[in-house]
Amino acid sequence: MSDTVYAVTDPATGEVLRRFPTITDDELRAAIATADRAHAEDASTVAERAARLHRVAELYRERREDLAATIVREMAKPIDQALGEVDFCADIHDFQADHAEEFLADQPIALAPGSTGSAFIRKDSVGVLLGIMPWNFPAYQIARFAGPALLVGNTVLLKHAPQCPESALAIEGIFHEAGFPTGSYANVFATNDQVADVIADPRVQGVSLTGSARAGAAVAEIAGRNLTKVVLELGGSDPFILLSTDDLDAVVASAVATRLEGNGQVCNAAKRFLVVDDLYDAFLTKFAAAMSAVTSSDPSTPGAELGPLSSPAAADRLQEQLDAARAQGATVVTGGDRHGNAFAPTVLTDVTPDNDAYREEFFGPVAVVHRVADEDDAVRLANDTPFGLGSYLFTTDQEQALRVADRIEAGMVYVNIVGADSPELPFGGVKASGFGRELGALGADEFVNKKLIRIG
Repeated sequence: MSDTVYAVTDPATGEVLRRFPTITDDELRAAIATADRAHAEDASTVAERAARLHRVAELYRERREDLAATIVREMAKPIDQALGEVDFCADIHDFQADHAEEFLADQPIALAPGSTGSAFIRKDSVGVLLGIMPWNFPAYQIARFAGPALLVGNTVLLKHAPQCPESALAIEGIFHEAGFPTGSYANVFATNDQVADVIADPRVQGVSLTGSARAGAAVAEIAGRNLTKVVLELGGSDPFILLSTDDLDAVVASAVATRLEGNGQVCNAAKRFLVVDDLYDAFLTKFAAAMSAVTSSDPSTPGAELGPLSSPAAADRLQEQLDAARAQGATVVTGGDRHGNAFAPTVLTDVTPDNDAYREEFFGPVAVVHRVADEDDAVRLANDTPFGLGSYLFTTDQEQALRVADRIEAGMVYVNIVGADSPELPFGGVKASGFGRELGALGADEFVNKKLIRIG
């Protein structure tokens, strides 16, 4: 087995605060069997499952302070953002529960002319699902996957990131307390080798992973060999395109907010800022000043905007990327300094296609700013990336907004707004950012048997 270690480690110092044992092979086999049996024996109605999910939302709200404090302790997210994450989870669960009957209703099919009888699609569960979750949203990612899965009647095995064991156990406890039967939701502290065995188990019908492109490719390869459905939400290097504005200060504020959220460790945050020529100089001046005005502080303190990166390893990786970017010709306009595992907000320019930084994802408070000549140049540069998760477009021209949105190769386009994720809006990407959708009606439709029933 691989040496996966589940532990709470102080992101600022690297000190291990608490360790948790990994699951044994026998315990894991028993967890799969229990989940499979729970699915087979589940006779609950959609309404009953929705009521349980509403109770999950209530428990999130009741325990928001403790859940948020755990998130800060495990991965150093600023406390105000951690509280917002917990609140968002509760809203997601309530939304899914409110719309459960609608999302799972039979869908009539209009038969071809001359046909007799009727036909419809009936949605049903598929069985045991495995969720592989990341550290950057210890609660939110689980809500996106587990809520809809359980509403349908599937059962869930949840393998969390090794640095988030306390969040994993707290959330498992909430689902149990809310009334989901034994085996419906089980946390498993599994190694990567054990995860491969779970995916290969014929009782496991689907796997959802949020993580790196490398992890996604590895999971998809195993899933493909075993004909197991997979949903992947992977990395992103989202463009932030500025073509026109009547309020540059507001645009700059949005740019800073999206780049620094989660200490710069958010998959669908804007990371590349593509600014039309006549606004470039003013934007760069204001953006660099606004970024440099934010300083790292204790993330557990209310009002903190920026904390250290999630781990010493994450900080070392970002340092390597910055060093390489500089060596290959990038200009550091502001920032670039590291203090322990925290980085000053950093703005880079002069990142050319022969620089590794041109196509890499910076998972930390680093922004790359490019000058573009016009709309066509902006679209070309926006799409010149392996990724295709989200994108942001700022323009005062409504026709241009829709025209450019159609041309951007991404799963999501936000026009004149950032931070607008919401329970009803589907989330997901294309290209190396993965496939499948979470949240909204589309998220509730992923791990479902859409069974045709044709009556003569």
